[in-house]
Amino acid sequence: MNAMTRTPAEISAITASLRSIYIQTERDQMFREHLDRLLQRDEEGNLLPQAVRHSGNEETRGVIVTGGPGSGKSTVIRRNLANHPALSAAAGAEQDHYLFLNFPSPATFKSVGFEVLRATGYPEISSRREAWSIWSLCRYRMFDQGIKVLCLDEAHDLFCNDRRLILRGLKSLMQGDDALIVILAGTDELRDLIRTDPQVQRRFSTLALPSVTPALNGPDIASVIAHYCRKAGLEPPREADLVDRLMHASRYRFGRTLETAIKAIEWAMKHGATRLNVQHFAEAWAFDEGCPLERNVFLSPNWGAIDPDQPSGSIVPARKTRKGKAQ
Repeated sequence: MNAMTRTPAEISAITASLRSIYIQTERDQMFREHLDRLLQRDEEGNLLPQAVRHSGNEETRGVIVTGGPGSGKSTVIRRNLANHPALSAAAGAEQDHYLFLNFPSPATFKSVGFEVLRATGYPEISSRREAWSIWSLCRYRMFDQGIKVLCLDEAHDLFCNDRRLILRGLKSLMQGDDALIVILAGTDELRDLIRTDPQVQRRFSTLALPSVTPALNGPDIASVIAHYCRKAGLEPPREADLVDRLMHASRYRFGRTLETAIKAIEWAMKHGATRLNVQHFAEAWAFDEGCPLERNVFLSPNWGAIDPDQPSGSIVPARKTRKGKAQ
């Protein structure tokens, strides 16, 4: 096939459209199960924007969602909150009953309070105000605006400073007449940080987003890549082990796997290709990783022994599929 010529604007538009496609997986159902059990239901079983109460009607509960960078946890949470029939105006609720926050790192007890106020449109207040006074104002502000669910993204950064205050603050948000459901999203260390306070830990269930594997997810990932290629006007790749290499290069994280595929498609379009192939993945990945040829997962015959997160020369044991076969 002849080379295809696209303008930079066309390539940018196609790439943006690919990133806007949401790929639903079992992770969505897993998160909804954790969230929905925290909400009350009416007599017909419909979910309500009201938290289930515990401990003599005094406390709410929450969810911790963990996963490595690129696992897709933020996307899963955002998507399911935005489409929740009891919490989102876009999905049928009378108003948005949730607040999703991602705050600058490193966060402090006081800076999180300021961010809540800013996100709810509250007028700027003095930085000299006491931290607990700020948090009391946050509670009132969220209650006044009908917020029932507060999600704090990258929550592991909360514990860089003021760990004890943050833990006390979280506990206070889940107590009393205006108590909230709290969702914390972060890296795998977040669960261990929460466990340092048993009173906080017992208030949370934990969802650890699973890694992707060639045996379980390979066919689905291949189908997604083929779908992306159709949208981009490319023929899909033919290399038999490409998806296996892609998952390894992406640290077996779902979101990172899709993003790497989109970058390879963008690379192919920039070079006028008509078919996506392993070379496009290799060049796009090398551009991001800065790796030498012999450590390029998409080119090395010994790619399974390359640890992308370790210095040159490091190897990892062969990863096993669900059937126990090394790869």
